[in-house]
Amino acid sequence: MSAQKKKAFQIEAFKHRVVVDPKYAEKTWKILEHAIHEIYNHNASGLSFEELYRNAYNMVLHKFGEKLYSGLVTTMTSHLKEISSSVEAAQGGLFLDELNRKWAEHNKAMQMIRDILMYMDRTFIPSTHKTPVHELGLNLWRDVVIHSYAIQSRLQAILLENVRRERSGEVIDRGLMRSITKMLMDLGPSVYQDDFEKHFLEVSADFYRLESQEFIESCDCGEYLKKAERRLNEEIERVSHYMDARSEVRITNVVEKEMIENHMHRLVQMENSGLVNMIVDEKYEDLGRMYCLFRRVPNGLVLVRDVMTSYIRDTGKQLVTDPERLKDPVDFVQHLLDLKDKYDKIITSAFSNDKTFQNALNSSFEYFINLTSRSPEFISLFVDDKLRKGLRGVTEEDVELVLDKVMMLFRYLQEKDIFEKYYKQHLAKRLLSGKTVSEDAERSLIVKLKTECGYQFTSKLEGMFTDMKTSQDTMQGFHASQDVDIADGPMLSVQVLTTGSWPTQPITTCNLPAEIMGICEKFRNYYLGTHTGRRLSWQTNMGTADLKATFGKGQKHELNVSTYQMCVLMLFNNADRLSYKEIEQATEIPASDLKRCLQSLACVKGKNVLRKEPMSKDIADTDTFLFNDKFTSKFFKVKIGTVAAQRESEPENQETRQRVEEDRKPQIEAAIVRIMKARRVLDHNNIVAEVTKQLQSRFLPNPVVIKKRIESLIEREFLERDKGFRCLLVVLLSSNFRPPCPVHHLLTLYLFFELEKDNARGGVLLGSEEFYRCWLCRLPEKSCYSHAISVIDNAELRGG
Repeated sequence: MSAQKKKAFQIEAFKHRVVVDPKYAEKTWKILEHAIHEIYNHNASGLSFEELYRNAYNMVLHKFGEKLYSGLVTTMTSHLKEISSSVEAAQGGLFLDELNRKWAEHNKAMQMIRDILMYMDRTFIPSTHKTPVHELGLNLWRDVVIHSYAIQSRLQAILLENVRRERSGEVIDRGLMRSITKMLMDLGPSVYQDDFEKHFLEVSADFYRLESQEFIESCDCGEYLKKAERRLNEEIERVSHYMDARSEVRITNVVEKEMIENHMHRLVQMENSGLVNMIVDEKYEDLGRMYCLFRRVPNGLVLVRDVMTSYIRDTGKQLVTDPERLKDPVDFVQHLLDLKDKYDKIITSAFSNDKTFQNALNSSFEYFINLTSRSPEFISLFVDDKLRKGLRGVTEEDVELVLDKVMMLFRYLQEKDIFEKYYKQHLAKRLLSGKTVSEDAERSLIVKLKTECGYQFTSKLEGMFTDMKTSQDTMQGFHASQDVDIADGPMLSVQVLTTGSWPTQPITTCNLPAEIMGICEKFRNYYLGTHTGRRLSWQTNMGTADLKATFGKGQKHELNVSTYQMCVLMLFNNADRLSYKEIEQATEIPASDLKRCLQSLACVKGKNVLRKEPMSKDIADTDTFLFNDKFTSKFFKVKIGTVAAQRESEPENQETRQRVEEDRKPQIEAAIVRIMKARRVLDHNNIVAEVTKQLQSRFLPNPVVIKKRIESLIEREFLERDKGFRCLLVVLLSSNFRPPCPVHHLLTLYLFFELEKDNARGGVLLGSEEFYRCWLCRLPEKSCYSHAISVIDNAELRGG
């Protein structure tokens, strides 16, 4: 069945022509014009908005939209001119009220007119690109009313006068101000800015420029900052009440510039009340206010930080260079900690824990702490004092707090290896004398040091604790192996110390009493019988003894003395009177130690178990000593300490530093070789920079010393200069190189196997496809390492 063709559907034009009355447009507009007049005259209640809407609709529909739009403009302009005249006629304070009332009426009228002309607004205006009705009303209000010469200037003056009155403390109608400024904002951002905000900012700048000058002349820094802060807060509050929110940034910038930025140098440096005085007087509130205000202006905090840093460095320099302060190491370090606590509190509570200020504080402390070479020794002495007696009876939390503060100062030290040297000496004395407050506290500090500096820094310190535990087990075995009648003689307690772990002590001569020598020989025989291949040497200068003494009238006491003091006192079992020379000859104690020993036994009030003739504070070679039968004490146990300076003398300090400098040489050489092995070829300046970077965690190497160590390595054929460019150094990997002598071989192997433990396989080794070979002697790794250990062990057995 064939499909029939579909018939197209068509809409035919209206055949009957609509005839419009030629006067239709004029009549209709008269109706609408009358309605607009009635709306503006507040007589809209009798109007039929439905009929008015239909009339406006028909005018647009019949192509009379242009007449309707132009008539609207003319009618609204006429009414706005009347409104403008009414506002201009308002007197005094009624001006803003009249303007605000007329603005509200105009808005209400515009709403009604827009409803009537809604069809025109939707169809005619978009097609002809004309201004919508509501926007047209705003533009006409702006041009006819607000930008009327008489109204515009008067409005600016009254608004600014109200702001001035409010700044002077008077109460104004903020609601009215809000309505007027909102009207300006509704008329467009440019109207608000050009007619009010621009002039407001200019007047404000002049106001605060004069006021800040008055304040700076009559107020101190703290009071000025309070007033500046109050003014700033007032402006922020003012904006929130009756201005555009975007005005806040602009007006606060004006206040900040005129009251803070223009005077910040004078404020910080103000005599008797500036930043330094606030820090000295601990005015945390004023400091916090200064921080908050100065952070709002460019370079404000930089100025505060620089002045604070300069002050901290100056006061710190005075502290570390004051001879009176340096007399008491413990008080010196405690003063440093108190200063740090003070500045930490300022930064935390006043400066919002600002990292830049914290970094500046750390930099300042590092600067002045390292101005004196005694800082490492004094910090170690402070630790020694706290771990001997200062932390007795305190909680674990307080102990950890003190140790953390010590670690804080330790981090500032550039010569951490010198601290290590002193700390090892002081720790040894505490452990050997049993005077430590808490072994847990000792181990806690070592863990902190290990975390800060690595295993190499604390390995020997941990070995000291291991030796103390091993010694206890050794003494238990010794006592168990002896006869029962050993209890009738002197009791011996020995700590066996590994040579490499403990601070090196000079072997001093001392003739022990015969009773003591007997038990010492028994221990020697026992120890060497249970440990083969070892050698014992007695360190009499590090021991202590408990003596039972009987004085006049049968009074008995137990004296806790050093080994040297014991040797001297036991001479008086066989003599009542001995000269200095006789004591020196009998004991062979070094003269300096003997004089301190005798001074503590004869010259200290309350502990003078000997009498000296002639009586004086100093010991002379011609003095004579007698046993003091009249010695009395309210304590049964009497501790007699050796008179000695707590800190090292200057010659002793120089000697310690020389030993440290010698210890640094192999570390510098190890760093040079480590760098050159990785880089192969490098110029001198880069080697110095790399070595400094690698070693700065322990000490800051002197570039002159680095240069000398490079020359030494070149002489020993570890390195060579590039033949083409003499400024370049090349690592030397010659397979036929041999150390020149066994001693040098030993030192070299020890240097690289001991100091390079972070490298692969425990030593400085170069990789090959087959196996690792030692860089020094080219032996396979295991053979070379075994050879090194063998040489080192043999050297220790020989006392090397």
